[in-house]
Order: sequence, then C-alpha cells, then structure tokens
Amino acid sequence: MSDRSSPPDRAVAATAGMLIASMVMAVALGVTYWTGGQTQLEGLFAGLSLAFLGIGLALWARYLLPHGPYVEKRPPLGEGEAETDALVSDLEREGEMARRPVLIRLVILAGVALTGALASSLRSLGPKPGTAALHTPWRTRRRAVTADGRPVLAAEVPLDGLVTIFPEHDTGGAQGQAVLIRVPSDQLELPHGRAGWAPDGLIAYSKICTHAGCPVGLYQSDSHTLLCPCHQSVFDVLSGANPVTGPAAWPLPQLPIEIDDQGVVRSTGDFSSPVGPGWWKEGP
Repeated sequence: MSDRSSPPDRAVAATAGMLIASMVMAVALGVTYWTGGQTQLEGLFAGLSLAFLGIGLALWARYLLPHGPYVEKRPPLGEGEAETDALVSDLEREGEMARRPVLIRLVILAGVALTGALASSLRSLGPKPGTAALHTPWRTRRRAVTADGRPVLAAEVPLDGLVTIFPEHDTGGAQGQAVLIRVPSDQLELPHGRAGWAPDGLIAYSKICTHAGCPVGLYQSDSHTLLCPCHQSVFDVLSGANPVTGPAAWPLPQLPIEIDDQGVVRSTGDFSSPVGPGWWKEGP
C-alpha cells in the first residue's frame, strides 16, 4: 500500500505548475484589460486562469491530501505519563496542509491574482448614472433660440404657427429641443398649476416623443394636435399634450415660458417632467 503522506515530487510539481499558470493567466488578463482591452483575449485568459486553478486544486486533493476513512484500534487510555505524552504528541502533530507551505502560498497568490484581475474590470461599468438624464439645459430666464442661435420673438409666432426652439447656448443638444406653438388662449385646458405657462397663447412642449423618442414636429392646426411620424402617436396641445391615439402612454413634458420686456420668449424653469420615452415610469 502506498504511503500518501509522502507523495511523489511530480505531483507537487504538477500542482505548483498549475497554480503558477493560473497566476500568469490572471496577470495576462489584467495587462490586456489595462492596455486597451480585447474581448476575445480577456475571455481566453480568464477561462484559462480558472481552469488551471481548478486543475491545481484537483491535483492537490487527489495526490497530496490524505484519503480515508482510517480506523485505528486503540486500547483504553491509561493514566500513566507515557500515555499522556503520546496523546499530546498526536494532538500537536502538524497536518498534511501545514507541511506544504509553498503550495498554500501559491493557492493564495493565484486566488488574489485572479480576483484582482476580474475586479479591475468593474471599472468598465462606468460611473453611477446619477440624475443628469432627468434634467435639460432649460433654466429660469433662459432665452429660447432657433437652430441658428437667433432669439425667438413672441410676435414672430403667428396663430397656429410652430417653431422649434432650443435653450440658448445649447442649440446642438437633443434633450432641450421643444416646439413652440401659438393657439387660442381661451381654448386652453392645461393641468392644474400651469395657467401661467402659456402667455398670449404661446405654449411649448418637448419635441421628443414619450413612446420611442422620435421627434414630434407635425402640427395639425384644425385639431390642435401634434403628430409623431414614427408610430403615429397624437397629442392634444390644448390639454397639456395628453396622448389621444397611438402607442404613446404619457403626455409630452411642457416647458414653462414667459415673454420678457423685449418680447423674447424665455423659460421659467425646466420641463414639467423628464423628457424622452416613458417606459421606465410606473404609470401614465
């Protein structure tokens, strides 16, 4: 019967080799990631590192750990000094793991290297999204301008006329674009608290559809509705841009506006709600 307490040197060497290979693959994974990254190589190195670590642990368990069960018949322990010394010696005897400190260190180093390489990839998740997507560049007293940066004068918007406006200094942004429409002020039925948001019948809504984010720019003056050309959602301008037909389930956010002493249209704050598709909301 073979003595497993003294395993062949080749088993120790094979186990150590697998653990070292696992560390090398983990280091290669980290280097590849931090030098620009390549998905295929990163996946290969991660898989090989795990495979070598698993093989090394399997070899250790198969060839370097004692196997049992072992049963040893013992006579009743006496109370003599010799029996007591023998018991203490058995309890203090070092186990098989303690006789191989090099392999233990290699296992720890391989685990640390692999864990560090995988943990470093968490950097790719980026920063927390925060609340930036919930706001647009519109602020109190921000002038409304056209795509070429020209301030929008209220007098230049005729009845049932439509102008696409942007917040000043952000004409290239998508989040802040809005449609400015003049409608008969006596026909407006806006939600509670918005009576002053449409001076002289001028009313502004986000141009981004709440269904799929398409630009809403088709105005039908006979029905006072805005039409999204992508999926034919229709919004009632007079009642706060509530959807009346189509797949959109949420109204277009309204922009509170005012007319300054020079007749320029200005915002008095941000939109009434976050702009864009409303699929993440709890309900209409």
